[in-house]
Amino acid sequence: MNTDLGDYRKSYEKQELLEGNVSDNPMELFQKWFHEVDKNFDIEETNAMTLSTMGLDGYPKNRVVLLKKFTHEGFIFYTNYESEKGKAIQNNPNVCISFFWHAAERQIIIKGKAEKIATNLSDGYFESRPRGSQLGAIVSKQSDTIKNREILEENLKNLEHQFEGKDIPRPDYWGGFIVKPIEIEFWQGRPNRLHDRLRYQLDEDFNWNLDRLSP
Repeated sequence: MNTDLGDYRKSYEKQELLEGNVSDNPMELFQKWFHEVDKNFDIEETNAMTLSTMGLDGYPKNRVVLLKKFTHEGFIFYTNYESEKGKAIQNNPNVCISFFWHAAERQIIIKGKAEKIATNLSDGYFESRPRGSQLGAIVSKQSDTIKNREILEENLKNLEHQFEGKDIPRPDYWGGFIVKPIEIEFWQGRPNRLHDRLRYQLDEDFNWNLDRLSP
């Protein structure tokens, strides 16, 4: 197999990213970009992000997860703590998350440390999920090897019967992580591959320093 993609080219010309037009706080700029993209561009899941962790096997691994909340402190998503990514984060909390919004010609790359959120916050979000998603979190021993799909479907039926007419408790092994950023880079596509790249870095006094990076 030999597939040459050298002729795949696109000129990025929609917007610009200049120091005079951004906030001193990258979380404010993230909020601005997120809402602009969500409102003005045809992107089905604006909150889809790539999470990168360092696995227990020594290899980095990326996967797409869904951002469920962001605050001045960081970015929150939910998962099975005993999954491959859950174990990787608890072994090495240094992670990277990124957003690529192709229709807006924008991406954001965030380095930070992940930690579990408070149990009551995980409880609250779990209670807000549809019952099917609640049961799915219990049925799936995420990342474990299984023989076939029928096992999942049979276990789901059993749980539906078990919890019929009852509240479904959040399992201890399922909950949220918050990624607290130490570096956030905003990337805006520009013509001739001279893209705008602005990087915020958190210093020891918890102030954000802004630099422009060469494309």
